[in-house]
Amino acid sequence: MDNPLIKDNLDKYNSVPFSKIKAKHFMPALEFAIEESKTNIDSICNNNDSPSFDNTILAFENSSNLLDYVTTVYYHYFASIADDEIRSLVSNISQLTSKFSNDIYLNDVLFEKIKKVYTKRFDYNLDKHDLRLVEETFNGFVRSGADLSNDDKNIYRKISEELSKLSPKYSNNVLSATNKINNYWIDSSSDLVGIPQNAIDLAKSNAVKNNEPDKWCFTLDTNVGILLNNCSSRKIREDVYRKFGSKCNGGEFDNSENLKMISKFRDKKAKLLGYETHADFVLDRRMAKSKENVYKLIDDLIKPSHKTAQDEYNTLVDFAKKTDELDSLTPWDLPYYSNKYKKEFYKFDDESLRPYFKSENVINGVFDVANKLYGLNFKLLDNVDKFHEEVCVYEVTDMDNKYIGLLYQDIHPRSTKRGGAWMNQLKAQGMHGDSIQQPHVTFNCNLTKSTADKPALLSFSEVRTIFHEFGHCLHGLLTNVKYKSLGGMSVYWDFVELPSQIFENWLLEPEVLNMFAFHYETGEVIPSEYISKINELRTYMSGSMSLRQLQLCKIDMAWHDGYTEVENVEGFENKILSDYKILPQVKGNSISHSFSHIFSGGYSAGYYSYKWAELLEADAFDKFKETGIFNKQTADEFKNNILSKGNTEHPMNLYVGFRGREPKVDALLKKTGLNDAQ
Repeated sequence: MDNPLIKDNLDKYNSVPFSKIKAKHFMPALEFAIEESKTNIDSICNNNDSPSFDNTILAFENSSNLLDYVTTVYYHYFASIADDEIRSLVSNISQLTSKFSNDIYLNDVLFEKIKKVYTKRFDYNLDKHDLRLVEETFNGFVRSGADLSNDDKNIYRKISEELSKLSPKYSNNVLSATNKINNYWIDSSSDLVGIPQNAIDLAKSNAVKNNEPDKWCFTLDTNVGILLNNCSSRKIREDVYRKFGSKCNGGEFDNSENLKMISKFRDKKAKLLGYETHADFVLDRRMAKSKENVYKLIDDLIKPSHKTAQDEYNTLVDFAKKTDELDSLTPWDLPYYSNKYKKEFYKFDDESLRPYFKSENVINGVFDVANKLYGLNFKLLDNVDKFHEEVCVYEVTDMDNKYIGLLYQDIHPRSTKRGGAWMNQLKAQGMHGDSIQQPHVTFNCNLTKSTADKPALLSFSEVRTIFHEFGHCLHGLLTNVKYKSLGGMSVYWDFVELPSQIFENWLLEPEVLNMFAFHYETGEVIPSEYISKINELRTYMSGSMSLRQLQLCKIDMAWHDGYTEVENVEGFENKILSDYKILPQVKGNSISHSFSHIFSGGYSAGYYSYKWAELLEADAFDKFKETGIFNKQTADEFKNNILSKGNTEHPMNLYVGFRGREPKVDALLKKTGLNDAQ
């Protein structure tokens, strides 16, 4: 078959041949790969020899290499360059892969062979990687319905097929709704007051491209925060807030029924597998272990967060009263007056940092930090296929010039790209057939673009996003495991954010900022007083930010800790958050309708992971602070115990291997300034 998805690329890195892959190639490649996988599975099932590690577990590990590759590339296209043709395939691809997965995991003959190897696993003289692979393979089958009765397997199959339709439908609606409102037009220059000039210039450039030279076109994927924080027009702020907050709540792309049915089917599936709720099912394979521990984490943090957030709100109410004679604040006032208060009382404007954060310099900065910590080098390549002209591809090598993998950098928005920021593994490190495959990873953001007369100058928040996603990339690149299903991002979901969130800490260090934060015109290094302000303000509005995250955790758990018939999603959310809200709910706005993380992004009953990882990273970074942020021994211990191990051990064992003990909450409370609010 003449299909670029099926052939090996003959370049040096066997990279994805993006320029050759078109939408028309995916379905034929998928069908071919499924048939190949079925043949491999049949070979395992029809083998008359006694089941062993090699002829069963290892054979299964390598049975779907091509299928994994084809689906990985497709979902990368769906996230990054999803034109109408690519998006039209998602439902079929999701349903086909779901059906195939059920055919495999509900295969009685295959499961019996795997079960026999699992039962006798200690008799085979396996090394720890082999043993972990046996246990994870067996547990994966059990959690996918293999131990159910035939009748229950049929029910399980139907539920899985329904979910395979609902999740991409939800995701497609969010992308469509986001694109529909993304171009936000301002007609009058009087409504631009307060907006940073850099954003105004970019909006003018967008308007000219759209043949409206007398207007300004702000793209909300990168400008929603800028408008809410800076625009002095209350009318504009309200309009932006309502548009952005009401996505998929009614109208053409309504997700109301989709999210309810996703919650309902997940609950049914969990009960079928012997769990009380979907949350119990998920948390059985998490560091947190139980929903009781998750609720304890939320409860321990939400009270001090709410108290601090209330104090912050009261301060801003007083400030708004004095400056603009407002008697009360709305949700679209809060970010505006928070930013205004910061400027007046701290004598600092975040926009003053942009000239020091040219995007190319920031990228070089994270590379330099990775080099000082782990000896990594990044070489820009011009001979590797890219999935978009703006993408940069780097060869990653270690201090001995040994090839580590490829890094694809894609940091600017476009209409075919989903919102937010994420890391993706195009190829995972580990055994692939008879050889070890090196990782190919992408880091993807939607950050400020350049204008006709200025390069891409990033906000401090955008720089933090780069550090965060690059931390994920290091996890993918530095994985060093035997089997790819145990590598990198296959760790427990509440452990996966540790490498990303700990890497953000280096951004706040003066030594690091002095490495890359140079004025784009003069070359002047960022002033020391700016660095002092950044660190002085690190806990500014921390109560409000923490409260917001914890509210999202509560919404996630409410949808997944048992199923409840919900008539009105807005009312459901309002009731969940009633005890810990600062402002009343805005009619028409809803979190759940576009909460892709939990309904289509793998974080169901897992949004708490961000807070859990905050606890881990604050405690872990304390060790770097104690020994030196570039201490070689500490960096090696973090790499060897955390970044390189993947899912070869329980994550708590890995953490204790690095820290010498289990994590404590003290460092997090101190870091966020919430220790005084307990």
